[in-house]
Amino acid sequence: MSVDSRLVDEGAESRPGRADRRRPTIRDVAAAAGVSRGTVSRVINGGHWVSPDALSAVEEAIRTTGYQANQHARSLVTGRANSVAFLLTEPQHLLFDDPNFSILLRGAAEELAKREMPLLLMVAGTAEERRRISAYVAAGHVDGVLLISSHQGNPILTDLIRQGIPTVACGVPLGHEREIGFVAADDAGGGRKMTEHLVATGRRRVATITGPLDTPGGQLRFDGYRDVLGDSFDPELVAHGDYSRESGRHAMVELLGRRPDLDAVFVASDLMAAGALVALQAAGRRVPEDVAVGGFDDSGVAAALHPPLTTMRQPFARISSEMVRLLLEVIDGQEPAAVTLPTSLVRRASA
Repeated sequence: MSVDSRLVDEGAESRPGRADRRRPTIRDVAAAAGVSRGTVSRVINGGHWVSPDALSAVEEAIRTTGYQANQHARSLVTGRANSVAFLLTEPQHLLFDDPNFSILLRGAAEELAKREMPLLLMVAGTAEERRRISAYVAAGHVDGVLLISSHQGNPILTDLIRQGIPTVACGVPLGHEREIGFVAADDAGGGRKMTEHLVATGRRRVATITGPLDTPGGQLRFDGYRDVLGDSFDPELVAHGDYSRESGRHAMVELLGRRPDLDAVFVASDLMAAGALVALQAAGRRVPEDVAVGGFDDSGVAAALHPPLTTMRQPFARISSEMVRLLLEVIDGQEPAAVTLPTSLVRRASA
């Protein structure tokens, strides 16, 4: 018996008297599709060396028969774990506080579900978590890693590269752009577009609240802001946050204390913008009459704020889809690739 046959024939026999409820086997799929068992096995194991017509016939037969491959047996044959890690390098509470992460997680899980591959959620916000996860991944328990919110200098990325783990980052992996694949929104372009919009509304003292400058979103959105202001850039109109709501509030208080004459603020995330709105309202500043506010993400928070937030929309669904596609290509032996997706301005009442 061939290796492929051992993979697909597991559990084929049914108990006496229960033939009507036995599990569909590769033989059933092959008969329904009108192809050989070897062709079905090749489809199940990635679709290599299968004609488009045969692939379509087998996929339809799998659907109609209800066949499900034994993932453990498949792993023994292919030497793969047949699973992927969603690795968030932030403290655990941010998984629930920041809506961007849950959107990316859901999108990646949906894309992998189309390929019958589970997604393992891992959070490495501490040194001990990084150590455990690095050892787990190195042991071959996953085939690759979707790396979310990596900070420049984070040792876990260095570990993944050193161990040769297929990895694709969400956002430009600062310092490792040539070593791993990534999918990014156009952070710098989005920062420019939002700043240009605020200036075009007649604002002359445009402040910014950045994200952490060791993250691509923090640094590149700030770069876009500076590009637009050019020689009129004023360091006193810059404050820094960590993408949390409370950091946005604190940064806005800091800016108002330093430059009470500011008339606009570009905030590098919608969640921080929510905190900035609280600070502005507490200071008696009307939005947008006194201070225009622009955010970045459009993850769902923006439209629910008061007033609704003008922001830059990230294409989260496409980001998730492209990350999965690029990671599976690397797992299959292709060279890492990078994709940058455009952002778009969403005008609402805040600016």
